[in-house]
Amino acid sequence: MDQLVVTLDCPDRPGIVHAITGAIVAVGGNITELQQFSSPDTGHFFTRVAVDAQDRVALERAVVDATAGFDAHLRVDDANRPVRTLLLASKAGHAMNDLLFRRQGGELPIDVVRIMANHEVLSPMAAFYGVDFESHAVTPETKPDFEARVRQVVEDEGIELVVLARYMQILSPELCDFLAWRAINIHHSFLPGFKGANPYRQAHTRGVKLIGATAHFVTSDLDEGPIIEQNVVRVDHTMNVAKLMRKGQAQESQTLAEAVRLFAEHRVLADGDRTVIFR
Repeated sequence: MDQLVVTLDCPDRPGIVHAITGAIVAVGGNITELQQFSSPDTGHFFTRVAVDAQDRVALERAVVDATAGFDAHLRVDDANRPVRTLLLASKAGHAMNDLLFRRQGGELPIDVVRIMANHEVLSPMAAFYGVDFESHAVTPETKPDFEARVRQVVEDEGIELVVLARYMQILSPELCDFLAWRAINIHHSFLPGFKGANPYRQAHTRGVKLIGATAHFVTSDLDEGPIIEQNVVRVDHTMNVAKLMRKGQAQESQTLAEAVRLFAEHRVLADGDRTVIFR
């Protein structure tokens, strides 16, 4: 028995759910979960259907045929196959360690194929988890070569997801376009929005009451891609910069891991510049 996930989005119209579910039942599939959403802003319909199927090929053909007239974007994925993932990192290891720990514990359905970094610092951590690691010094002169290597790895290794695990370099617009809707970044998010160096020190100086993190898709608009997950935690005047940083990094790790899980379980669909999340 194959455990599959069918995801679909298309212009909204009557009969979509009837067509999909009818096709699934017709080939002997059993629906175990179904979620749907009609966007009043874009006029699009979204659905995620979990199915137990005797024959994946027959089910996929039936669903494709049933939705042929809907101008639909349709995917049928194996629910149990880990998503092939590339991690990009720099020096901070908290986000990378959390992802690898959760992967090793079976909490995240990802297969981390390789880690690429612009520093050597995290090589021992990669070795501990048994993941191939390579580092490249990234300067304005070498950045095109590094990004060409990223593209090569993505293509040669069949990478489906690239995670910027506190990778502290800005990707070029060309690489952003190449990785559209399959690259996730994590960003500290405060009110006010502190940019530049030492954001936690800036937050401490201004006496913030909430700190948090935002996981989003990577676009050429820096830190403004479609949002997947956000979290905040309350802080107060008794906390020094080091404690704010510890709390903030914990939120970054947790938020990034949740965004990766949602993506890997095929629960994230694109709705213009927004996301539809089926939890």
